[in-house]
Amino acid sequence: MKIGQAFACVMVALPLLGSITAEAQVKTNITAPVDGALPVTVERIKVHSRAIEGNLEGDSADRDVIVMLPPSYAKAPKRRYPVLYALHGYSIGADQWTREIHVPQTIEGAFAKGAREMIVVFPDSKTVHNGSMYSSSQTTGDFETFVSRDLVGYVDAHYRTIAARTSRGLVGHSMGGYGASRIGMKHPEVFGALYMMSPCCLSARPAAAVSPEVTAALATIKAPAGSTSSRVVC
Repeated sequence: MKIGQAFACVMVALPLLGSITAEAQVKTNITAPVDGALPVTVERIKVHSRAIEGNLEGDSADRDVIVMLPPSYAKAPKRRYPVLYALHGYSIGADQWTREIHVPQTIEGAFAKGAREMIVVFPDSKTVHNGSMYSSSQTTGDFETFVSRDLVGYVDAHYRTIAARTSRGLVGHSMGGYGASRIGMKHPEVFGALYMMSPCCLSARPAAAVSPEVTAALATIKAPAGSTSSRVVC
């Protein structure tokens, strides 16, 4: 199974519904447990982000992150794994989102049904005003760089990952879907597969003429040397 397909299999297995309020836990349907599914290991860590330091909102640069290690991780000390980074939506954090989409059970079920084992990472990007938009902002902090540089660098340094763009996926729902599209397309050298679910803030706009200058600028955009462009799945 190709890595892009493996990422998609894990995410399709999740009943990915978001929240519109921070106060109440959204009730979502949960699939039945899969017979024989082995447990993943859930680690709750903090990742310091230089990119978020000094933001005007005063949001902490020490971000909560939930890491789910596949069943074979502890038993196969020489094995390395692809990584899927999952971005939550507006008004909730990583902890609430994981409960709404019923992980780790749904991830364990996906592995039991044949999805390739991988590490799944849920960073918390909720801010004092409920959401970072995964932007590069002096006000909220540079969450784009937090995800694409600081978080990926930390995970690669502390876990047995396959540290290559072809083994990294980025997925998100709602605000997280916007973040996945924005960060993924701006950093194809980091993420080789994108999966966006109901991404916000991407409404269609009326067609407009493109200036020769913009056309020329687009023509200069190239994928990283020796690689192909990111695969986008919506």
